[in-house]
Amino acid sequence: MNTLRMTTAQALVRFLSQQYVERDGAERRFIQGVWGIFGHGNVAGLGQALEELGDARGLPYYRPQNEQAMVHIAAAYAKMTNRLSTFACTSSIGPGATNMLTGAAGATINRLPVLLLPSDYFANRVPDPVLQQLEHPIERDVSVNDAFRPISRYFDRIYRPEQLVSSLPEALRVLTDPAETGAVTIALPEDVQTEAHDFPARFFEKRVWHVARPAPEPEALARAVQLIRDARRPLIVAGGGAIYGEATGELRAFAERLGIPVSETQAGKGALPWNHPMNVGAIGANGSLAANRLARDADLIVAVGTRLGDFATASRSAFGNPDVRVIGLNLVSLDAVKLNALPLVADAKRALPLLTEALTGAGYRTSAAYQQEVARLKAEWDAAVDDLRAVKNPDCLAQSEILGLVNDAAGGDGVVINAAGSMPGDLLKLWRAEDPKAYHVEYGYSCMGYEIPAGIGVKLADPDRRVFVLIGDGSYLMMNSEIVTAVQEGLRFTVVVVDNHGFQSIHGLQRSVGVPSFGNELRFRDVRTGRLSGAYVPVDFAKHAEAMGARAIYAPTADALRAALQEAETSDRVTVIVAPADPERRVPSFEGWWDVPVAEVSEKPSVQQARKEYEQARRQVREYF
Repeated sequence: MNTLRMTTAQALVRFLSQQYVERDGAERRFIQGVWGIFGHGNVAGLGQALEELGDARGLPYYRPQNEQAMVHIAAAYAKMTNRLSTFACTSSIGPGATNMLTGAAGATINRLPVLLLPSDYFANRVPDPVLQQLEHPIERDVSVNDAFRPISRYFDRIYRPEQLVSSLPEALRVLTDPAETGAVTIALPEDVQTEAHDFPARFFEKRVWHVARPAPEPEALARAVQLIRDARRPLIVAGGGAIYGEATGELRAFAERLGIPVSETQAGKGALPWNHPMNVGAIGANGSLAANRLARDADLIVAVGTRLGDFATASRSAFGNPDVRVIGLNLVSLDAVKLNALPLVADAKRALPLLTEALTGAGYRTSAAYQQEVARLKAEWDAAVDDLRAVKNPDCLAQSEILGLVNDAAGGDGVVINAAGSMPGDLLKLWRAEDPKAYHVEYGYSCMGYEIPAGIGVKLADPDRRVFVLIGDGSYLMMNSEIVTAVQEGLRFTVVVVDNHGFQSIHGLQRSVGVPSFGNELRFRDVRTGRLSGAYVPVDFAKHAEAMGARAIYAPTADALRAALQEAETSDRVTVIVAPADPERRVPSFEGWWDVPVAEVSEKPSVQQARKEYEQARRQVREYF
């Protein structure tokens, strides 16, 4: 057997450079490069291998400012490429590794492939405990990297170089499987990275991983057809799977030919253009008036590629018809059976045409009266969005108006990025996307700090797209350092910092459950009360961004924001626009509800009243058996 002698790290780099995926006949490299911050745990191992082999093997190295951020970058890249490519991320032992935990959790929750390569303690245990090693009194093989186990779809620790031969193919199998994918962690002891082994030459041959499109079981398909034929008020809930599976054309044909309206989740927004007559907008806690009213009376829900999370179902209060049935069209059986659904475990691009053909052949189409109701509700909702986006006071903007002005500049195909706070809900209601990749909001984990790293990932995935990162000031303060990375890489995109003085999303939620303002706004400590209730802390976000190399513009009015957005189009680097917002002019809820428990006992009348209202709303929650 022909062999090649190299270190564990060198073998890893060479193997990753030869991994490809293929779907529908199109082939592409799967691992596009490696992000990493070097320390004593990986600089002589993976660092040496990347310097010697990375560029030559088409596996470039990227240097971020924070380990959490580099995982966000990889996840955003994977999301933008429909999970058909991603990055690997390497860190040193200890805090570098644990910094990746948040990003790993987000990737797994959002079903996005990322490969994590944290360093680990010495396998030979001679330097013991090595710097940054966790010691456990009764388990010698435990390290901080074991924290990755519950948030990884695959985990391994390499104690001997030859273990790569069995571990890496398993890692790639999971990463490239759309039903199993998420964060994959391979912990690499510091000494093992540098140890040499005679690896089989065939291990480094090009390998193409086929991304399958499973067809539905005929019996399940027949049952789904019958359920739809019996339905008079069906509603589609489109999730991320419709976009990742590139099934948006099939979804459109299904909705048009059968007359079934389409509602959207955060991950599914953009599956149909906002102005398509069958697109009734967002559903659930942050839903539109049209979708939520249709959901309330629907007798059938066709869930396409969605995990039917808490927000999409309005904490299981959205579907009010006691006889409602659900069809779960999903690659993941866990998701396909939720809400006691009829599981249709299949690829949406393959299953939807089969459903369309069978139902069209049977002469099925919803009634003219139902379609007229859909059109009326959509028209009312579009008018409501127009009103929320319209500038009322050009010298003091509401967040909804800022979003509208940015959307006008972005058009229907510019990519908007967001992750946390009140903006995901506002964007889901108000942003008008005309392209499946024009809306990029991470809301499975609602991770503050995702936004700017995601801008890098999206821009690397699609350099010709205009990218608009919308971020609140609270999230900006958590992870703004990747502006430096964007400048370093010569990336041009626009960051709009909406400054409303702190965590206003949770501030609003806090007051809605009867709790007075406490700990959410960015205020000085009041010397009289000892609480954080003084004046707002002034932060010059524009100067801060400028100090990191960005083009920075302060835009306190509607005209200034329009001009700043236009100026950003011609900028030679990342541009940060700071737009103050009135924190009290909020987008209302449109008959959506979110289960946030209220204190059952309190001396405050406001909390007591909120508890009564909570108990009343709780009666609308459905149990599914």
